[in-house]
Amino acid sequence: MLLLKIQGLCLGYSGISLEVVNRLLLFYNQNVTPVIYSKGSLGASGDLAPLAHLSLPLMGKGEVYYKGVKQDADLVHKKLKLSPLKFQSKEALALLNGTQFMSAFSVWILLKAQQLADHADLIAAVSLEAFDGRQEPFNENIHKVRFHKGQALVAKRFRELLKGSKLIARAKKHVQDPYSFRCIPQVHGASRDVINYAEAIFLTEINSVTDNPTVFPDEDMIISGGNFHGQPLAITLDSLAIAIAELGNISERRTYQLISGQRGLPAFLVSNPGLNSGFMIPQYTAASIVSSNKQLCTPASVDSIVSSNGQEDHVSMGANAATKCFEVVNNLERILAIELFTAAQALEFRRPLQSSPVIEKFITAYRKHVGFIREDKVMYPEIQKTIRF
Repeated sequence: MLLLKIQGLCLGYSGISLEVVNRLLLFYNQNVTPVIYSKGSLGASGDLAPLAHLSLPLMGKGEVYYKGVKQDADLVHKKLKLSPLKFQSKEALALLNGTQFMSAFSVWILLKAQQLADHADLIAAVSLEAFDGRQEPFNENIHKVRFHKGQALVAKRFRELLKGSKLIARAKKHVQDPYSFRCIPQVHGASRDVINYAEAIFLTEINSVTDNPTVFPDEDMIISGGNFHGQPLAITLDSLAIAIAELGNISERRTYQLISGQRGLPAFLVSNPGLNSGFMIPQYTAASIVSSNKQLCTPASVDSIVSSNGQEDHVSMGANAATKCFEVVNNLERILAIELFTAAQALEFRRPLQSSPVIEKFITAYRKHVGFIREDKVMYPEIQKTIRF
């Protein structure tokens, strides 16, 4: 938020002094991080309440994190031998108006989503091999006749990931795979297309002026408008939450298929059946998290509550969209970790057949952190290790 506020002010349309901008820069470079609460913004006059907390330390008020400790901003001023600022006309408005809370969440979510979309493809490829799936759904010809960019990209990635696999190339007894395997390019690809759309929106937003009023010195004009309204972010974050959640939704279905005792795999992937219940509960956990994501995907941007004595009669609720999407992307990381944990276990039952060099290298690296489960054990440490991996 500090970085994006600095960026917006430095575009030169906010009517703010260099002194204030330089103090923000000093905070950023010295890791003086304002304590900002995640509730309270309507995403309409921008993020008024969060940006107020961002700005309080400039006045020697509020709290900050400094050297890993939460402390009063006034105390940190004294440590750094700084005097609290006194704002001039328009400066407080320039600090309070803007979309930096929503934007900061948006950028973090986007970078995480891009990373996890790549992981989702790789982990799904492991699951496909473990399930003894077919390679025909990734044939280039299918995707030439329905050329959504994300779909074509995912199919191409799978052809590269599976290249050289003895397992995928062997003759199959089954004619088709369940949709959670057969439709990976279509589902993962649709999510990627939304992620790419979100990138364009977020790039525009963080390089824009979103405070109010806007100052145009060359034209000698000060214009009160609505660039602080978070609707572009709110709608995009709601769409992005759905796209991210769907990567988790289809992942859990693959996890379920792997433990369901099909295609020569033992039920629940139990190495020693009987009293051992294997991977039953990790799948429960994934199902629970997927259900939570579905609830979090109720759009925030369709809501609006009148505020400011009727002046702010339509608000974006973009901050709520941002904090919900943040939860969804963190949940996806856990769902994918459970799929990897399960798929790596299932793949061992296909030995001595080998997958592709890429997948075998990936699983070899993973096995340095999480081993094959022979007897029932406490599973959550293994899931945590997988998340970290």
